[in-house]
Amino acid sequence: MTLKIALAQINFVVGNISANVKRIAEAAIYARDQLKADIVVFPELTITGYPAEDLLLRTDFIAEANNAIYLLAEQVTDIALVVGFPEQGEGVIYNSAVVLYQGVTLACYRKQVLPNYGVFDEQRYFTAGTQPCVFEFNGVFIGLTICEDVWKSGIIEANKNNGAELLLTLNASPFNAGKIHQREAIICQQVKNAELPLVYVNQVGGQDELIFDGASFVVDALGQVVFRAEEFKEQISVIEFDDVNPLASTCAPLYNPISSEYQALVLGIKDYVRKNGFQGVLLGLSGGIDSALVLALAVDALGSDKVEVVLMPSQYTQDMSNEDAVLEADALGVKYHVIPIAPAVNAFTGMLAEVFEGTTKDTTEENIQARCRGVILMAMSNKKGKLLLTTGNKSEMSVGYATLYGDMAGGFAPIKDVPKLLVYALARYRNSLSAVIPERVIMRLPSAELAHNQVDADSLPVYENLDPILERYVELDQSAEDIIAAGFKREEVIRAITLVDRNEYKRRQSPPGIKITSRAFGRDRRYPITSGYRGV
Repeated sequence: MTLKIALAQINFVVGNISANVKRIAEAAIYARDQLKADIVVFPELTITGYPAEDLLLRTDFIAEANNAIYLLAEQVTDIALVVGFPEQGEGVIYNSAVVLYQGVTLACYRKQVLPNYGVFDEQRYFTAGTQPCVFEFNGVFIGLTICEDVWKSGIIEANKNNGAELLLTLNASPFNAGKIHQREAIICQQVKNAELPLVYVNQVGGQDELIFDGASFVVDALGQVVFRAEEFKEQISVIEFDDVNPLASTCAPLYNPISSEYQALVLGIKDYVRKNGFQGVLLGLSGGIDSALVLALAVDALGSDKVEVVLMPSQYTQDMSNEDAVLEADALGVKYHVIPIAPAVNAFTGMLAEVFEGTTKDTTEENIQARCRGVILMAMSNKKGKLLLTTGNKSEMSVGYATLYGDMAGGFAPIKDVPKLLVYALARYRNSLSAVIPERVIMRLPSAELAHNQVDADSLPVYENLDPILERYVELDQSAEDIIAAGFKREEVIRAITLVDRNEYKRRQSPPGIKITSRAFGRDRRYPITSGYRGV
């Protein structure tokens, strides 16, 4: 008995139910007519997109989502559709998967394990199901699961005990560096223990801070991956099963450090701009490493015709910074403007001269420069209707080395979750594809250039020390003493942690950015602004 199952790794739009239904129907028809598939499996919560967040609390939204199932059943025949949707129960909502065939429902499964950690809030919206679901199709008994179900021991075995010979799992598993290794290792072991082949279909695309990497796969009963779809790309694939044994197929590469992070960032920018209807993007280009990387990412995501940059030199901007910024803009073929900020800075300092009389210069004057740049960029963003990208990295966001309403002003922060050392690695990777970032931008000491001969190391530990400390404190929740015991200097640990704790108020006001590490600021790490807790 042969069975052809299509894996529909599709990029859906959260909340746009009618557009999603149209895409589901088109993908199903393609799978039926071109791939000759018997069943097509879609990701978790296909109808609404994932995560729909508090849209799921709206009764009209849930009603539309449930009605869409009936419409979809009528539109597509001669292929079975496995689709995720928020099922309306008796006063509750379930995260469900439905099997539609020839206009009727063959089965409906309710997700049993609702994650409520990290970026997940499923217990806020859904009620957990309690029973496995196994249905028969073309003589094969097939079990259904949804995402977190297959991470927990016992769920796969319960399906097998209920007669399942094959398992389909619908997923919206977000990306972070190296997660695919963890994902496949856990699921392959679960499958091997139960000796039940599994089809894993994952969502792909950017949704606000989250990136879904796709990389859908099929595992045989021995726990071996016999098919893997590509990362970060829409793909409809078909796998043939012979007597419930999947036949070996192509396997796309399994996560490549740096290049995978780069692709994730590109997809995040592309989808945020596309799905929110912006006509293009704008950013300030300083001649430094961070803005150079953001420019390259933006052009790779959108094309040079959709990207515009502004050079805003001050009295402290070195000639090499202006020269390198022009080289970057020319190399990537983007339009650029040069708007010196001296007139604006002089105007503000003149207006404030009487108020500031008797005080000495400090970071206030530095921040005025950054805020003048923010005003220029926001004005251009408003006038041109282009999304302003900020260029701050995770190291800066962690310790507050950024200016509110200055370099933090903007609509989207692509490298907000990219530590400084990774910024350099990503820049080198991009140059390995084609040289677009001048070598001296990568080699020179980083500087905000807001004061004479200023470098970041004047205010912060060197990044080779700072980034590992921040990783341990922010992502791994290690204490100061744990970090010091690992070999880091006490004074640098205390300094870094104090800055992290002190600057939650800044991070709360920063634009959203793309999550690529195991723990990003925002929905992934939620600390109170007003707090008596100190890490040191």
